Amino acid sequence: MEATKPVDEAEAANGSNGAGGAALSVRDLVKTFEVGGGWLGGEKGEVSAVAGVSFDIGFGRTLGLVGESGCGKSTTARCILRLIEPTAGEVVLQRPIDDDATERIDIIASSRAEVRRLRRDMQIVFQDPFASLNPRMTVGQALREPLKVHTSMPRAEQDERVGELLRLVGLNPRIVDRYPHEFSGGQRQRIGVARALAFDPGFLVLDEPVSALDVSIQAQVLNLLDDLQQELGLTYLFIAHDLAVVRHVCDDIAVMYLGKIVERTSVERLFAESMHPYTHALLSAVPVPDPELERGRLRILLEGDVPSPLNPPPGCRFHTRCHVGRDQEVCRTTEPPLDEVSDGHWVACHFPEARQVV
Repeated sequence: MEATKPVDEAEAANGSNGAGGAALSVRDLVKTFEVGGGWLGGEKGEVSAVAGVSFDIGFGRTLGLVGESGCGKSTTARCILRLIEPTAGEVVLQRPIDDDATERIDIIASSRAEVRRLRRDMQIVFQDPFASLNPRMTVGQALREPLKVHTSMPRAEQDERVGELLRLVGLNPRIVDRYPHEFSGGQRQRIGVARALAFDPGFLVLDEPVSALDVSIQAQVLNLLDDLQQELGLTYLFIAHDLAVVRHVCDDIAVMYLGKIVERTSVERLFAESMHPYTHALLSAVPVPDPELERGRLRILLEGDVPSPLNPPPGCRFHTRCHVGRDQEVCRTTEPPLDEVSDGHWVACHFPEARQVV
C-alpha cells in the first residue's frame, strides 16, 4: 500500500522521513464535532476538541498527555487509533521490520481494512476496567476473542496464548472460567492489559489506567506497566490528570489546554523549569510529602472557568485565566505558536520568561 514503506533507521533518526525516528509522530491533528441542529432545531456550530496537536514519541518511551478534564486528551488518543475519525492531520506509526529498517504507516491515510490490520500493532487500555470488559464473557472468552477475530489460530494455541498473557500480567491462568465481577479493580485492569497485549503490539494508549483504582492498587498496576515496557520494548501514550503519577511513569510530557498543547518537554525539565502559566498552576496543585515545604509553596488558583470550546477566546486560549496574559494586548489578539524556546522545550506563550516559582 502506498502509505506503507520501509525506512532506514539512520534516516529516521535524522528526521529525513518526516517522523524523526519516532515510534509515533503526530502532526497538526484536528478533530471538530458538529453540534446543534437536528430534530430539536437550534443553531448549528462546531466544537474544536483537538486543534492542531503535534508531538513525537520515541521508541520504548512514554509520553504523558495531561490537562484538565475536557481539554481533548482522550479525543486525541482515539483519533490516533482511528476509534473516531479525525478531521485533519497526519499520524505516522513506525514499526521495526528487522534490525536495519522500520515500516512507516500513515494511519490517517490508511483504509479501514488497513486500520483493522494495524490493530495488531496499536492497542488501548481504558480507564474503567469493569466497563471495558463484557460482563457476560469469562476471562478466557475475553482474551480469546481478539485471537479468533484476527487470526486462524487453532483453539489449543489460543488457550496456550491466553495462559501466557495471564502469567505475563501476574494472574493465575486458572481464572479463565471466571467473570469480571468476580475480580477486584486492579485484577480487572490487569486483564485489560493482557487483552491489549494479545498480538504483541509495539504501541499502547493508556487512557488514565489507574484513576479508577484505589491508591493502594495504583502503584502495583503502574509497576506492572513499567515492567512490561522494559521486557517487551513497548511505547506508551499515557493520558492522565494526576501529575504525580505522570512524574513517576513518563519520560516526556505534553500539557494540553482547550484542545491545544501549550508546553512539551521532558518530565525532569517540566518539574524543574516549567514556563507556561497554565503548567505553573497545575504543578502548584501537586502535593509535596514534606509538610514544611508544602506550607511554604505558592498555590496558584486560576480564576474563572475553562472557556467553551464552541467559542474559544481569540489570541492565546489561556489569556482569560492567565496572570500575565489578561493584561497584554498581544495575548488577547495573537495566538502564540508552539516554539522551541530551548533545546527540547516547546512552549506556546508570548511571555515564557514570566515564570512563577511554585
